Amino acid sequence: MSAVQRVDVPGVIEDRVTVSIVDGIADVKMNRADKRNALDNAMFTSLSAAGEYLKTLDGLRVVVLSGDGASFCAGLDFSSFAQMAEAGPRTNSNDSKPDMNAGAMVDGRITHMAQQVCWVWQEVPVPVIAAVHGHALGGGIQIALGCDIRIVHPETQLSVREVHWGLIPDMTGTLMLSRLVRPDIVKNLVFTARIFSGHEAHEMGIATQLSQDVHADAMTMAREIAGRSPEAVRGAKKLINLLANSGAAEQFAAERATIGQLIGSANQAEAVKSHFEKRPPNFESGSLFR
Repeated sequence: MSAVQRVDVPGVIEDRVTVSIVDGIADVKMNRADKRNALDNAMFTSLSAAGEYLKTLDGLRVVVLSGDGASFCAGLDFSSFAQMAEAGPRTNSNDSKPDMNAGAMVDGRITHMAQQVCWVWQEVPVPVIAAVHGHALGGGIQIALGCDIRIVHPETQLSVREVHWGLIPDMTGTLMLSRLVRPDIVKNLVFTARIFSGHEAHEMGIATQLSQDVHADAMTMAREIAGRSPEAVRGAKKLINLLANSGAAEQFAAERATIGQLIGSANQAEAVKSHFEKRPPNFESGSLFR
């Protein structure tokens, strides 16, 4: 085995993401353990930058994506929810998260930044394996869904958490989850925002494989894949994605439009306030979507 090479990736901020490469396998880690790898401005930028770097890397065979510390990713940083509730309705659906770069669009992409940190793993031409442990909530589970394969600890806590905050999954999750499980199961997970275990995720088809040591088993699988013909593996991913990701651009645009209407609305603000005030929410009758 070759020596591990730590890579300085352009665009990564404050070491939020680390990338090490050995024998064509990129070991990518979210590196904000003290916040359970929660998504802030720097994390959004750094994840996207890491993916963009890997897309063009010669000799790349496989990517393993994980989170340092106790969790994979606990979702959006809590401070952002208060900003959303106080910001008022958004007039531009692309500006979906106030005071953050998560709503930024780039010419030629079908995603904004928040979607791109999930979608970029589909654009990386080699297999991407998520090693998921601890928590994968909201944006965290959507990042895992953006990977090709998910190896999950059975006690991981997962949730499509956005409705709890008066929002919808807007980081490609509506497409990626819907292609894995039945529509009624998707609706149950999204509507209730309930937390479920890695064991249940495996039963539903969200987790590819359960493991007591997710990173070690992800690296074992990565080495097996890396031993196959790289052209065949890349060609297979391209063909499978061609079918599985049909309609992605339209779905992602619909996510952006819907989240743009929700952020800062009265009920979205009430969802956030009631959570932090530890009281039942008092919602108005729905009027945005009829």
